[in-house]
Amino acid sequence: MSTDQNQSGPIGFPAVPAPDEQALRQAVARHEQLTKPAGSLGRLEEIGVWVASRQGNCPPRPFTRPRVVVFAGDHGIAAHGVSAYPSDVTGQMVSNFLSGGAAVNVLATNASATVRVVDMSVNTDTPPVVSAHKVRRGSGAIDREDALTTDEVDAAINAGRTIADEEVDSGADLLIAGDMGIGNTTPAAVLIAALTGTEPVAVVGRGTGIDDNAWMRKTAAVRDALRRARKVLNDPVALLRTSAGADIAALTAFLAQAAVRRTPVLLDGVVVGAAALVAEELAPGARQWWLAGHRSAEPGGPLVLDHLDLTPVLDLGMRLGEGSGALTALPVVTAAVRVLGEMATFAEAGVGGPTEPGASGPTEPGASGPTEPDASGPTA
Repeated sequence: MSTDQNQSGPIGFPAVPAPDEQALRQAVARHEQLTKPAGSLGRLEEIGVWVASRQGNCPPRPFTRPRVVVFAGDHGIAAHGVSAYPSDVTGQMVSNFLSGGAAVNVLATNASATVRVVDMSVNTDTPPVVSAHKVRRGSGAIDREDALTTDEVDAAINAGRTIADEEVDSGADLLIAGDMGIGNTTPAAVLIAALTGTEPVAVVGRGTGIDDNAWMRKTAAVRDALRRARKVLNDPVALLRTSAGADIAALTAFLAQAAVRRTPVLLDGVVVGAAALVAEELAPGARQWWLAGHRSAEPGGPLVLDHLDLTPVLDLGMRLGEGSGALTALPVVTAAVRVLGEMATFAEAGVGGPTEPGASGPTEPGASGPTEPDASGPTA
């Protein structure tokens, strides 16, 4: 391996702006004036306040252009028996996305969102509409070699940033990151284990539905890859180069850049969650702009949520990826926005309000006054 593959060049993200505290406080106060007992809509109230503070507007506006971006890539580790499906499926699923036949397409239609597919490292030729940012065919087998070279990880990160900018500049007001890649839960497990200090047996799941023998192979692969990852743990770019792949590296930068651009993101499952862990390292504070769509059934999913201090909207036992869990949660988020924006106040409806001035709305547990609700984690 050449020397340049052992060193990561500096890739800096601008400081992540804080959500709007004034809009947050206005949203909390508005909830206390709506025609309901304060706090009676539970998480719906918290989520509405979360959106208002990210939009910097109270009441918040319904999302007009929610956008899913699915990052696709193959992984060399898949050749070592860690998945129930062959690697050919990644390219086949890209075609399925483009023809509208996948779960992400159906759920996006249901949630009034649109889907974009990006081939970062699929191990076959794909149409130009998805391959403009392609870095390579497949990523290295991370239990024995780096996933990417230095130039490749830089290209993948730059692609993720560019894609986020393209979507925001074209009007996307909510982003959902999705993933597709046979074997991609293995690098995700490595990243999660490395950044949360968890042992492989506690983070490795069944992925595509592997049996016990495949699970043992996968756990051994994660163990070996984790030894390599720990050597570069303090350098997030080197960690992506060593242990991720072009698709996950681009996902990471996409999440970080969305936060830089003040654009809320609805997170999906374990692969996106692994990218989010690294994105928070690349752009500290980025997690303030992410809402967890669901709790993945993969064991690494709850580890991500705990580490980032995120509370999921849904917990339905989902583990597909593609952005499917986030899209299933999107109608709930939309409902929260509409409740805060469209319900009548006591004064508007001519309804008597609470008799006690101490009624409280969506505040963080233990807080003394209106603060960031726990839908997104700590306040800025």
